[in-house]
Amino acid sequence: MRTPAPAGAAAAEAVAAASVEAYPRIVATLIRVTGDWALAEDCAQEALAVALERWPGDGVPVNPGGWLMTVARNRALDVLRRATVERRKLHDLAVLTPAPAQPEVRQDVVDDRLRLIFTCCHPALALDARVALTLRTVCGVPTADIARLLLVSESTMTRRLTRARTRIAQAGIPYRVPAGPALTERLPGVLAVLYLLFTRGYVADGEPAFADEAVRLAGLLDRLMPGQSEVTALLALFLFQHSRRDARRDAAGNLLTLERQDRRRWDRAGIAEGLAALDRVRHDGPYAWQARIAACHATATSAESTDWLAIARAYDALVGIRPSPVVALNRAVAHGYAYGPAAGLGLLDAAHAGGGLAGNPLAVAVRADLVARQGDRLRAATLFREAAAAVGSAAERRALLDRAAELAR
Repeated sequence: MRTPAPAGAAAAEAVAAASVEAYPRIVATLIRVTGDWALAEDCAQEALAVALERWPGDGVPVNPGGWLMTVARNRALDVLRRATVERRKLHDLAVLTPAPAQPEVRQDVVDDRLRLIFTCCHPALALDARVALTLRTVCGVPTADIARLLLVSESTMTRRLTRARTRIAQAGIPYRVPAGPALTERLPGVLAVLYLLFTRGYVADGEPAFADEAVRLAGLLDRLMPGQSEVTALLALFLFQHSRRDARRDAAGNLLTLERQDRRRWDRAGIAEGLAALDRVRHDGPYAWQARIAACHATATSAESTDWLAIARAYDALVGIRPSPVVALNRAVAHGYAYGPAAGLGLLDAAHAGGGLAGNPLAVAVRADLVARQGDRLRAATLFREAAAAVGSAAERRALLDRAAELAR
């Protein structure tokens, strides 16, 4: 059964929508059965190409994902037959039946997607390779787009992906989700890749597609691994941060600090989803504390109503379990708002003494803000200009220079 034949543009939209969920499912299943990453990706891509060719005339199938799986499976069968691959793989592929018109979630497919995420994020691979392989294989992002997002040429990215797949094969990296202590050991690495994806999409000059994919993958991981508090906390953190994406710039495209954003433009549905996820968190891990901090900002009706005391206490807990220069810097900000700028400057000086903040333009900007709140506007303006000269982002540079000009006036 099919829907009426759509126009070319509508068919392309239908293929794009189906590929979001179907592509990683097809790739994950074919990798499990054939053990051939390139074959799995090629067959999934060919299925999408066939859909673009046929759906405008034939109509969109009732179960687009099942249709794409069937086409990809048949293509893999053809390739394996021609290559005379061992009979066992042929048999395993032959018994992969198309999904029914109203499919239920198949547990083996769900497990395949989870296996794929853990395989792409294996610690034997370099971090950039994990990010690229996750985007290509789990998210289905074209190699050319990944290359553009990671600021390398397409040929360089193709080689990186090939090396990563070769490394998986040569190192005998198992295509499975680890169990017991191994799962506890590996899960933080998977979450770190998702966190990096989101951060690269959320920074001032970042590519929003990174953040979108990170939110989607965190949601998938949360569905596949219920009861893992840090997975759920990471999803909540992403939802809170992502809720502000449309309010972070003014009409001219300039960055707006949190207190200057129009909170009416925040995504309230996303915030509600984040609060529901946070309510399921049962353990106090690093992502849980970050999610609670983000929740304080997301639920405040104004900058003045923000519960800075709760945020400061959360950073006190976070610095105890995951100390880092960035956490120390944010803790100084929180204490500056909760207990006064002098308290924030004291913690900032301590963070500098601890190392890791030398030459950091954000640390200079934090000092400038705290100094301004103490009343020394001219020195604060000088510090903001100093931070602007060192920052790499053009959008952040404009924002810092605007702040300096405002204080100088």
